[in-house]
Amino acid sequence: MATSEKPRPSWELQPQKGLEGKAVEAGAGAGPEAAAERRRIVRNVAVLSAAFMVHFTAFQGAGNLQSSVNAEKGLGTAALATIYASLILSNVFLPVLVIRWLGCKWAVAVSLVAYMPYIAAHFHAGWATLIPAAAVVGLGGGPLWCAKCTYLTVVARSFSQSSGETSDVVIVRFMGIFFMIFQFAQVWGNLISSLVFSTGEEADNKLTGDLGDVCGANYYAPDATAPNATNASPPSAAEINTVAGIYLGCMVLAVLIVALGVDSLSRYNENDREGSGSGLSGVRLLAVTLRLLRKKNQLLLLPLTIFLGIEQAFIGADFTAAFVSCAWGISNIGYVMICYGVVNSVSAVGAGWLVKLTGRMPVVVGATILHAGLLVTLLLWRPHSDDRVTYFVISGLWGACDGVWLVQVNAMCGILFPGEEEAAFSNFRLWESLGYIVAYAYSAYIITYAKIYVLLVFLAAGVGLYVVIEISEKKRLAKVSP
Repeated sequence: MATSEKPRPSWELQPQKGLEGKAVEAGAGAGPEAAAERRRIVRNVAVLSAAFMVHFTAFQGAGNLQSSVNAEKGLGTAALATIYASLILSNVFLPVLVIRWLGCKWAVAVSLVAYMPYIAAHFHAGWATLIPAAAVVGLGGGPLWCAKCTYLTVVARSFSQSSGETSDVVIVRFMGIFFMIFQFAQVWGNLISSLVFSTGEEADNKLTGDLGDVCGANYYAPDATAPNATNASPPSAAEINTVAGIYLGCMVLAVLIVALGVDSLSRYNENDREGSGSGLSGVRLLAVTLRLLRKKNQLLLLPLTIFLGIEQAFIGADFTAAFVSCAWGISNIGYVMICYGVVNSVSAVGAGWLVKLTGRMPVVVGATILHAGLLVTLLLWRPHSDDRVTYFVISGLWGACDGVWLVQVNAMCGILFPGEEEAAFSNFRLWESLGYIVAYAYSAYIITYAKIYVLLVFLAAGVGLYVVIEISEKKRLAKVSP
């Protein structure tokens, strides 16, 4: 079948302009001005990443505690499901509109504010406060993540033109840098909660020995609410309020970092990107997002994207509740998730460099084998209150796998759909959110080993179709190459 090469996007044909209006020709990597511009791009990537880290120190720290702190009648997981249900609507309707109105920088800043009511609701957590605030988070999440991904992709292409490297390599590297810094949110957010909650540690660890009959793969949330059934002793209201206050301060700081420290994307010809949605309005803006679902590569990415949402929901809600909180105690969740965050950060940047050396496929295959091994281990392991090293090993290796999935899937969205970043990343967040919703929706109603089997099925399907994409792309490039 004949394959025609897609026309190059406008940013690859036109010279880039700096803030002073001076053109930087594509591939012109020499000279102090070009080097200074590359340093400025790297600084923008680092500052934006730091803002996300500070912000999600609060959000992820709170999210990891929901299934344990707000466990009564499934309030915590219901709030998390609400966030991602709202995020689906947000991803479909809002990203292109908000980015068009505000630009990527201010879309990020305004979207960060939408998360604040969710943290404030923890001062009086209940169905009437937490659920509406969770819905607002979802509305802000779509524009936030789409603007972030678009920003990184556009500045990566500008950097590649100046440095002479291929844009694919720079996109993966910048995604790796972002997630390396971003995932340290797991460290600080969980450290804050663990230090505050450690004052009630004497109430934990009432039960010792093999708890595999009620914890681990055999954990079932309704049974765990019975008195003395597990080691999950809830923190006091004063401790929860202290953590919420610290988290709210983090979110305010993140908005200030973006507002004062990140350059506008107009510096890099933001409005010259074909297919970006610029200049469209009404239903046509929505079509920019939805029309990608007609493309084969977008459809083939869906199972792996959904898996990404399910596996992140599992480690943050089910692993923390069924294994850590149940068998070891709530005050230890933060320490275990710190390990996850540190390894995730290292994996994110390491995956970018490994891809440069080995290509994408070996990295993806290695992560698949490791992740499948972890899931089988969770099916067989009977958690014990003294198995402390095991908790950290599992969370760390899970973080290593997640770092690979985050970088590779995000990078593939930018690589496969140049000029349509908003639509591609909007679809990514939409289907990842669906994975979160599915996982949180059944979290309180099915036993843990059934959730692990679901993960195994999506992992196998997602990676299998990802391999199909890689093979078809190699064939396509072979046909268009001279």
